[in-house]
Amino acid sequence: MTKTSVSFVCLLPFSAIVNASEITLTDCSSLESYHPIDSKTYIQCLDSNLDMLRRHQQSWINKLLHDIEIIKEQTGNTQLMPIIKRSIVYHEQYAEDSCKWRYLHSLPNSTKATVAYKKCSIRLLRKHIEDLQQPY
Repeated sequence: MTKTSVSFVCLLPFSAIVNASEITLTDCSSLESYHPIDSKTYIQCLDSNLDMLRRHQQSWINKLLHDIEIIKEQTGNTQLMPIIKRSIVYHEQYAEDSCKWRYLHSLPNSTKATVAYKKCSIRLLRKHIEDLQQPY
């Protein structure tokens, strides 16, 4: 079992954070190919979308942790932070395993497996960002 650490680096200022539904991803569908040679551009496009979503996810995590730190200082409630940090780690583990079985299911075609993994990761990142945006 791999241990996942929670990163607290702010990649975007809090004022630049947008809703998950407002994140504009590149439409990679026109590049879709499962041929090992032709798929490179398609996979790079999916990677670009993953990178953008990960930055937005990290920004929302940072905002949540910042807000909870303020609540802790104001109320003395120290129970929230460890639970939130644990939920972030568990979500990362869930997403990894959920997409990994889709990857393994698509083998032996490694190109299809890679695309399945990346599409799964994109879908779960979008859902996690939406979840992080919910009021508390």
